[in-house]
Amino acid sequence: MRILLSILLGILCAVPAAAAEKQAADAKKAETHAIHVITVADAIGPAVAEYVVDAIHTANEASSACIIIELDTPGGLVDSMRSIVQAIFDSRAPVVVFVAPSGARAASAGVMITLAADIAAMAPGTNIGAAHPVGAGGNDVGETMQEKITNDMVAYIRSIAQKRGRNPDWAEDAVRESISTTETDALKMNVIDLIARDRNDLIDKLNGRKVRDKGALVLNPNHVVQLKEGLRTKILRVISNPNVAYLLMMIGLAGLYFELSHPGTIFPGVIGGVCLILAFFAFQTLPVNFAGILLIALALILFILEIKVTSYGLLSIGGVITLLLGSLMLFKENGSRLGLAWSVILPTLGLISAFFVAVAGLAFRAQVSRPRTGIEALVGEIGVVRQSVSPFGKVFVHGELWRAHADVSIPVGSQVRVTSVHNLVLEVESLKEKAS
Repeated sequence: MRILLSILLGILCAVPAAAAEKQAADAKKAETHAIHVITVADAIGPAVAEYVVDAIHTANEASSACIIIELDTPGGLVDSMRSIVQAIFDSRAPVVVFVAPSGARAASAGVMITLAADIAAMAPGTNIGAAHPVGAGGNDVGETMQEKITNDMVAYIRSIAQKRGRNPDWAEDAVRESISTTETDALKMNVIDLIARDRNDLIDKLNGRKVRDKGALVLNPNHVVQLKEGLRTKILRVISNPNVAYLLMMIGLAGLYFELSHPGTIFPGVIGGVCLILAFFAFQTLPVNFAGILLIALALILFILEIKVTSYGLLSIGGVITLLLGSLMLFKENGSRLGLAWSVILPTLGLISAFFVAVAGLAFRAQVSRPRTGIEALVGEIGVVRQSVSPFGKVFVHGELWRAHADVSIPVGSQVRVTSVHNLVLEVESLKEKAS
């Protein structure tokens, strides 16, 4: 009887333990088959590349079932695009690029990212293509450089398409001819793998689909993890825009210039220093031409010299010209769509140049104007003799009684003019004698 009770008690204890173990296993299985999703709706720049690469690493560490990149981009920097493509190729988990929502596009650098995915999908009403490389400002670069960049991009995109078993001829035409294709034509021409209405429809169509070298997808549609951008990435995304970085540098230079021309104001110098640090933090992620930075620094030096040297405005003119050249040369031509816009360069150049010239004018005027405070301000002032000056006496100037000296005797009540100050003794002359 005791043996029977022991067996029954053991069974009752084992049932909850087995249930808990099964629940833990199910939870682990659900975690293993989690779907990680990131959304990219911006130009491909350093901040976006960092966000995507970090998200892919996070998903791999979590043994994600797959990573879905919802993409809508006009293009971007080549180096940033290459970083994303490399992370996709290195990913252990399958990577799905989904051009969505309707109305979205995968242009320029977005074409390479889409083709590099294990599975490429598009939503209805989207398009892909127009991958012809352009200069940093959005214009074509020189003919020889254009040919080099184009050939490099053609070889790169063909290798991506061939690796993923997609149409390499279409990929080449997207670079050479800037062709763009709708989602239906892209599916027919073997550019993408499937069309899905939305994320839920995409997951349904992905479930059970085989991925080369990575097995069949086993997805849990109820376990979707949205990976958000961190604060650092958000800040970097804002300031790594070339226009924002340029404005930060200009504000920084203006603040430091004001502090140097008016020492002790402190606030402009602090703001200028912070803006310059943020600008140079952004520059390390952008294709910066250091010749442009040197020209802008030279412009600042010329504006500072305008305060010290009488050049009748020639140094200021040279500073404006140098500042313009530095702004135009600040970013390299590297086949990207990110660059300085003329709508930013011209107003900023005008305002900053006017600011530099105005501050230089104020500083010069302060240097040549007559002092208004201190002992030096007494020179030229009119006073009244309170104790006859012969040769020393007392005069009343500026509400104060001063010891005075004159070469001639001046009686009490006479008006005098201060000609100089020596050791707190005023040298004066009689206005009456001066008039005669």
